[in-house]
Amino acid sequence: MISQSETDTAFDPDADRLREECGVFGIYGHADAAALTALGLHALQHRGQEAAGIVSFDGKRFHSERRLGLVGDAFSEASVIDKLKGKQAIGHVRYSTTGETILRNVQPLFAELHGGGFAVAHNGNLTNGLTLRRNLVRDGAIYQSTSDTEVLLHLVARSRKQQFIDRFIEAIRQIEGAYAFVGMTNKKLIGARDPLGIRPLVLGDLDGCPILTSETCALDIIGAKFVREIENGEVVIISETGIESHKPFPPVAERPCIFEYIYFARPDSIVKGRSIYERRKAMGAVLAQEAPTEADVVVPVPDSGVPAALGYAQASGIPFELGIIRNHYVGRTFIEPTQKVRELGVKLKHSANRSVVEGKRIILVDDSIVRGTTSFKIVKMMREAGAKEVHFRISSPPITHPDYYGIDTPDREKLLAATHSLEEMRQFVGADSLAFISVDGLYRAMGHERRDPARPQFTDHCFTGDYPTSLTDMVGESAKQRISLLAEAG
Repeated sequence: MISQSETDTAFDPDADRLREECGVFGIYGHADAAALTALGLHALQHRGQEAAGIVSFDGKRFHSERRLGLVGDAFSEASVIDKLKGKQAIGHVRYSTTGETILRNVQPLFAELHGGGFAVAHNGNLTNGLTLRRNLVRDGAIYQSTSDTEVLLHLVARSRKQQFIDRFIEAIRQIEGAYAFVGMTNKKLIGARDPLGIRPLVLGDLDGCPILTSETCALDIIGAKFVREIENGEVVIISETGIESHKPFPPVAERPCIFEYIYFARPDSIVKGRSIYERRKAMGAVLAQEAPTEADVVVPVPDSGVPAALGYAQASGIPFELGIIRNHYVGRTFIEPTQKVRELGVKLKHSANRSVVEGKRIILVDDSIVRGTTSFKIVKMMREAGAKEVHFRISSPPITHPDYYGIDTPDREKLLAATHSLEEMRQFVGADSLAFISVDGLYRAMGHERRDPARPQFTDHCFTGDYPTSLTDMVGESAKQRISLLAEAG
């Protein structure tokens, strides 16, 4: 069970949020490949803020820059971009879901293999990565990182196939879990998406130069056009002869991650023809239908709660107001030195707009509750600003299970919804009422009549416990090794 005292131990105001995954970008055949990759990574910054890297190829040599911190800090100077010569490049923004955040884990990873160099960037998480790692190390492999992405390098290196594409396909057939890979050799740009399409990957075009990236917003920032989504289980090979498509897996229905729509993708991105912004508004509208209440204003928890709050307000007829103002200029590494300052932690990112809140019955709309500690602080802040009533509405179902596909979630015993009833959760956060969108309501907001339990349309295990792949590393010897590696990462 989560104790109320845990609200005093959160040093980071964002520690109670779902952590972003990672973002990938690659471009082939453009004279400004590295600069465009840096711009693409800027657009994907929301997917990872701990590190960024770019690898380019100039026809003879690979060039690499990998740095901790934000893209703007690492790649804003012309002198850095000038080092990344060549007409093809790949890049990565990272949040460390697997492996510690030190420079040796920053992607893209690179290795000299038989036949030439190979760089790879990865969004997602391999659920048998540690099992494969253990077996490879037993066979003599030497690892340079604790990232599961390095498994792919070793598998490709050990393949005895003659053609690189055959070696790459042989490698990905051995891995489980969720992935969107963007790789680069001295002749090719490669993209691959896991068989269920859990992690996103799209194909774009800029003046005849193909682009692979996680979201369409990275195409928009450089003026590129969207071509299509890479299909689930598809491998694309981009070279001077054009674009080849390979389907190395048996066809199955795709199950993209529902959290891309709820939380991770940028609101201006388009996923499977769906506007992320419009889907989030629809979630708020369904939430208003399922959990109405009398109130004076609808207040979003910024920034991620804004579209859902707009949808809730429009559907309910209750005015939308910015009752919380977010400060965008506070770094996540701020250290709060005393208990008194620690208690003020949420105000580093959020402050109450008293003129909107005071004396009002408010509906707070957010996209999720994880541990509940930040929700507790925000409700408390609203009451201190004079709110008459605080009704909390969440535009995702209760998160009851951890993720193993690239989202950094707490263990199940630390998830508030996994250990508390709805009434206990309401008491914990201190709201007058608390309600979540239902699972079927979420699916209705996505344009489906309901969730199909026999063939779910999305990967939604955080709400249902229905994991769509094997979780090899979660049992037996691999689970023990996982604990060991994560201890190093701490």
